[in-house]
Amino acid sequence: MRRIGPLAIYALWLRDVKRFARTPSRIIGSIAMPLLFLVFLGFGFSGAAIPGLPEGVDYLQYLVPGMVGFTMLFGASFAGMSILADQEVGFLKEILVAPVSRTSIVLGRIAGGSTTALAQAALILLLSIPLGFEIRSLLSLPLAVVVLLLIATTFVGFGVALASQFSDSEGFGLVVQFVIFPIFFLSGAIYPVGSLPAPVSTLALANPLTYGVDGLRAVLVGSSRFPLALDLGALVVSSILTVAIGTYLFERVEAV
Repeated sequence: MRRIGPLAIYALWLRDVKRFARTPSRIIGSIAMPLLFLVFLGFGFSGAAIPGLPEGVDYLQYLVPGMVGFTMLFGASFAGMSILADQEVGFLKEILVAPVSRTSIVLGRIAGGSTTALAQAALILLLSIPLGFEIRSLLSLPLAVVVLLLIATTFVGFGVALASQFSDSEGFGLVVQFVIFPIFFLSGAIYPVGSLPAPVSTLALANPLTYGVDGLRAVLVGSSRFPLALDLGALVVSSILTVAIGTYLFERVEAV
């Protein structure tokens, strides 16, 4: 019987981190779109009267947590791409037949994907400061990291689950982009979801990123739609569900 191996988890985590660090084009590409959104929307709508915007919070302060959340969504979801890339070069087959449990492989992928997504989010947060973003308190940063890790775990699990159903990276890339943008636009990242029609607002309540972005606003800006405890609870539930589904589906992948 195969067991969960900490060394296997660590090895896969380290491999993903090194591969990310050694690919500058991937780092730049991962933050380019959120940064463009941040610059053009942040300055373009600066001072505009946006319905539903929290009182006393300017648009840039509102937008930055949304862009950090979007960066996490984009980076974490595409962590599944590395599984398909490994499948194409034969590495996935090697680790599937190794004497470690598939749960270890999934956990290693989740750890690596979460770490790289967290690095991308940190870059966006740092780049937003020269643009005028002000963090409420440096003491809130550890709690922000907790929120970010929960977002990353949720969507890396989603990426693993989705990648388990594909045999080619092209099809995965098309589908994941088709899924990512509705999640992004229904999260309240760039505008308050409370101002949307009631049926759409209801859909937003089923979106894990809604609670992730709201939690980031709570700890970084000091303004949120929901209590922070609700945001954290929803993220914990979503991360457990997506990791469980991702593990279950990955267990069914054939080593061919």
